Amino acid sequence: MAKANTQGRANGLITEWHPEDKSFWENGGKKIANKNLIISIICLLLSFCVWMLFSTVAISLNKIGFHFSTSKLFMLTALPAASGAIMRVPFSFMVPIFGGRLWTTLCTAFLAIPALWLGFAVNDPTTPYSTFVLISLLCGVAGGNFASSMANISFFYPKKQQGTSLGLNGGLGNLGVSIMQLFAPLVITIGIFGESGTTLFDGSKIYVSNAAFMWVPLVLIAAALAWFGMNDLKVAKSSLKEQLPILKRPHMWILSTQYFWTFGSFIGFCAGFAVLTKTQFPKVDIIEYAFLGPLIGSLMRPIGGVLADKYTGVRVTALNFVAMIVFCAVVLMALPSATSEGDFALFFAAFMFLFATAGLGSGSAYQMIAVTFRKISVERGLAMKHTQEEAEDEAIKSTAAALGFISAIGAAGGFFVPKSFGTAIALTGSPVAALLIFMAFYVVCILICLGVYGPKNRELHMRTA
Repeated sequence: MAKANTQGRANGLITEWHPEDKSFWENGGKKIANKNLIISIICLLLSFCVWMLFSTVAISLNKIGFHFSTSKLFMLTALPAASGAIMRVPFSFMVPIFGGRLWTTLCTAFLAIPALWLGFAVNDPTTPYSTFVLISLLCGVAGGNFASSMANISFFYPKKQQGTSLGLNGGLGNLGVSIMQLFAPLVITIGIFGESGTTLFDGSKIYVSNAAFMWVPLVLIAAALAWFGMNDLKVAKSSLKEQLPILKRPHMWILSTQYFWTFGSFIGFCAGFAVLTKTQFPKVDIIEYAFLGPLIGSLMRPIGGVLADKYTGVRVTALNFVAMIVFCAVVLMALPSATSEGDFALFFAAFMFLFATAGLGSGSAYQMIAVTFRKISVERGLAMKHTQEEAEDEAIKSTAAALGFISAIGAAGGFFVPKSFGTAIALTGSPVAALLIFMAFYVVCILICLGVYGPKNRELHMRTA
């Protein structure tokens, strides 16, 4: 098999791509795939930084002259996840239409817009809440990048490396949340973008705008990297009309439940954990530790992909949901109540384990989706009398579209989780009801995972494909 051919530096189009062929893979294919993966990770990491900006900024808004209720602050942390989920729907179809290189470049460059606007908005205490709502929705566009990024990388790697490659792309990309929550609190103490800040009661000064401005030069550099370093694959090209039929496939909707309650839990915890902790343990300055949860969860995602490649995504994902139920129960035990002030140390430790399992489950569930959907798609194509090659080509494209769309459904959890916390607290004064709902859905996911995709259900796969 010949080396992968790249048609000129100007367009970066690769006309022949056969990752399942070992000779092709070792004779240039692997190197090209890894190069695209590295740049994709950088761009996705910055997307997560911008996407989750309000999870850190919202905590400081009332300190610098704004007067928003707890419910409104929770809403600002939840809205980016909602708009991100919506944007992932169209974004999931864009790579086959425009190409991964062009689309990644445009999406990454766009991140500068909400970052700049937020930086200017927080410097003016007369900025209305409606403006912050609009900025938070624009930050959510960054969340849409995940769908196109994961769909794009799925084209580059062979089936046996889908869990690892997608786990690295998603997991290291998810690190953007932790990196943002680590560095944002540090930079807001330094006037690196001018001396316009807010003086607090104790005489200290903070520069909340820095939390947004700091990402602008980085995203522009990353956009340039994508344009000059990434590739488009001719095999990945398809029209919207060719991709839309996957919406009629029952397995796409069934598999989406697994991702909604793994990644959705992870991104929802990222968005709401700091504000939740502040409401339950007001004496704790959680902003100093908020980055740890997203860091742990992000690092666990690639591990989830690797474990799924080795032990199957079904087994790892099902066991992971069991662990999530256990740690939710521990969080419940640690919360303040009418007779107890709560146990912050236990609450924090249990939540760190929740972050870890949500991250690990995101990796294993995504591998499960990629491998299962592609296998079922090939079997479906062969049953329709397609050749093996035709069935595999169709399966690659349909799986990429399904991955993107399922990622959109998963991102909706980023809205549902913090909004559930906010609603439960508003109605009952405690997040207990929200956690009990999460646990109930984790049980449902275990039943779906084992009941539909367990080793004894191959015939069911074929009937519903």
